Amino acid sequence: MHMNVLILEDETLASLKVENLLKEIDNTINIVGILKSVEAAKEWFANNESPDLVISDIRLLDGLSFELFESISYHNPVIFTTAYDQYAIKAFEVNSIDYLLKPIQKDKMINALSKLKQGNDSETQPAPYQEIMEMIRTGKKEDYKTRFMIKAGQKILAVPVEKIAYFYSLNKLTYIVTMDGKKYPCDQTLEVIEHQVDPKLFFRANRKFIVKFESINEIHPYFKGRIKINLTPDAEDDIVISAERTPAFKKWLDI
Repeated sequence: MHMNVLILEDETLASLKVENLLKEIDNTINIVGILKSVEAAKEWFANNESPDLVISDIRLLDGLSFELFESISYHNPVIFTTAYDQYAIKAFEVNSIDYLLKPIQKDKMINALSKLKQGNDSETQPAPYQEIMEMIRTGKKEDYKTRFMIKAGQKILAVPVEKIAYFYSLNKLTYIVTMDGKKYPCDQTLEVIEHQVDPKLFFRANRKFIVKFESINEIHPYFKGRIKINLTPDAEDDIVISAERTPAFKKWLDI
């Protein structure tokens, strides 16, 4: 009998990788849906039978996926995926919840699925999601992305945050520029990225740019109380910070 799997993931490339891995491992697996938000998942569960397995990123577009599992009646297995640090993973270990660290490796997915198939016949006990959410929110490290998944030709690569110089949008597309000058398309908007990166490291300069502190090489006073900044690597457009944003920018520089 085939397994019905629901994927909760807000990054298109990441969900595509999970889907492809599952098909490679077992082509009888049936993907019943790929959803990006907690609200979309709530609506799905209200109108569909529970899947045999949920593979869910920790953070979706509108919140933590744990908020979903607290609000619905679901007792089948969950595999959580995360790009975050060890404090969150430790919480999963303590509570016997399966997890996969991004970028997901095929052998890790095989092991996780095997673990589920070898599980006992008793009903899966609901996990203490509220406790885990609190551990994540009060952990020593903030819940910010440590890497972004991007497509380079036919490959999917992980770009560590340490290598990113800035994000920018052009013609409704978003790009990542690395410190060594490489440019990659990104499937997330700047509005989403702004909440995924550490605000101590990155600043939303304007509607087109999110810049990293290390990428700023020159700061110039500009007309009408505005500020102009130059970046390394060079940006294709001038980056001007509005008079309204200038105080916040100056405060950020002092962090």
